[in-house]
Amino acid sequence: MKALAKWLVLLVVALVALQLFFVARIATMAVIAPQSTSFQRSEAWRISTEKGSLRWRQEWVAYSKISDNLKRAVIASEDDGFANHDGVDWDALEKAWEKNAKAEQKAATQKPAAKLAPGKPPSKPPKIVGGSTITQQLAKNLFLSGERTLLRKGQEFVLTLMLEHLLSKQRILEIYLNSVEWGEGVFGAEAAAQHYFRKPASQLSAFEAARLAVMLPRPRYYEKLPNSGYLASRAEVIAGRMGGAQLP
Repeated sequence: MKALAKWLVLLVVALVALQLFFVARIATMAVIAPQSTSFQRSEAWRISTEKGSLRWRQEWVAYSKISDNLKRAVIASEDDGFANHDGVDWDALEKAWEKNAKAEQKAATQKPAAKLAPGKPPSKPPKIVGGSTITQQLAKNLFLSGERTLLRKGQEFVLTLMLEHLLSKQRILEIYLNSVEWGEGVFGAEAAAQHYFRKPASQLSAFEAARLAVMLPRPRYYEKLPNSGYLASRAEVIAGRMGGAQLP
């Protein structure tokens, strides 16, 4: 029992030390821009391993140097309650859970029917809908892996609260827009604006900003399909919503 108690104490101490490390890292981000994120480092390794060379585009720009069009487009597309929530949009999370549950239930009912038709190709797995806020996405990209476990999700919530309490909303959005992926090896608003439109992020039009915002869930996919009909139609919808997006 003593040995078990000792290991439990060591585990608690390690967890507390890890959280304090995260607090210190986030606190420094109030004044110092992060050089890279966990997601960026994993992507750099993947690209260099698969292709033998690393093509990387990223240039940090201040919040004031990023077009308000892009800020509004990203908020309208990714997290329309960003300026007001505490890091977690519980309503959006509940809706995502309901959609995923319905999708899984539908997929389960289709499996027996698929077995009766041996020549029929296997059905696609149910699409997982996320309810993550911009702050949650930033927490995951900065520090965590892409695995889907309850432990990782729990740590994401803790990091989200840390970000919200230690950084301003404006700083959170600034770091997010400078580090989010917009294509293979393309990170941040400035690199995306130059890569897709040959102009600085400060000069993006409303429709250009909307197109970039729509790309965010699947940037590498849409990078290969710049003339996608969905991308254009969805961008029009987001452009129409931008006027109601509240900036921090």
